Amino acid sequence: MDLKKVNETLNTYIRPQTFPIAVKLFTAQEALPSRVKVPVRDLGYPIALCQAWALSRRHGMVVAVGKEDQCCIGGHVAMGFMDNPTAGDASNRHEPGTYAYMLSAPIDRTDFEPALIALYVNSAQAMRLAQAATNGGGGIGPTFATGMGSCGDMVARTVKTDLSQFILPSGGNRVFASTQDDELIFTIPKSKIDLMMKALADTHAIGFRYPVLADVRHRPNLPPFLEIPKNA
Repeated sequence: MDLKKVNETLNTYIRPQTFPIAVKLFTAQEALPSRVKVPVRDLGYPIALCQAWALSRRHGMVVAVGKEDQCCIGGHVAMGFMDNPTAGDASNRHEPGTYAYMLSAPIDRTDFEPALIALYVNSAQAMRLAQAATNGGGGIGPTFATGMGSCGDMVARTVKTDLSQFILPSGGNRVFASTQDDELIFTIPKSKIDLMMKALADTHAIGFRYPVLADVRHRPNLPPFLEIPKNA
């Protein structure tokens, strides 16, 4: 996996407005990279997982969030930081104690192998990613558009299903992480990244494009006041 090439491919065929991000999950036995911001240590306060992604995709920061750095119950459950999570969908949360940190970084500044990459995109860009996923890119998982718990869909559902995910940002993502009204989330697990990059190029070659090509090669149906008089 060549993340520099991945970044170039995404910027060529998707053109996201914020940095695509790489996400890695660290166990307690794994050492974090040396140049990383840990919220409580370096910022002085805990944050939510979605804020870490916002810091990476908007500010270009490499951020590692551990149990003490994460203040939102949604992210706490999703990462397995809560010892006894309440009943619910086990597919969008990791088992307690599995991981110690979630690390996120812009993919062009990443020196680690990610568990997944994530893009915040508009609906047309998401369409191109879905076209690639279903045409050689390794497939796409079912969409669970509850409007809640998108952090779990990103860090757990993507990893557990090993499929790309089309995710509706939740309220927390919008309130605390500045996710905009026109933004959706698309994730790609590690095993599908190279397939997706090839599929984006292949589907582009057969005519699927972003920006979408509007059909302007025809004579317009002009209103009368714009028509040229016949004897002009």
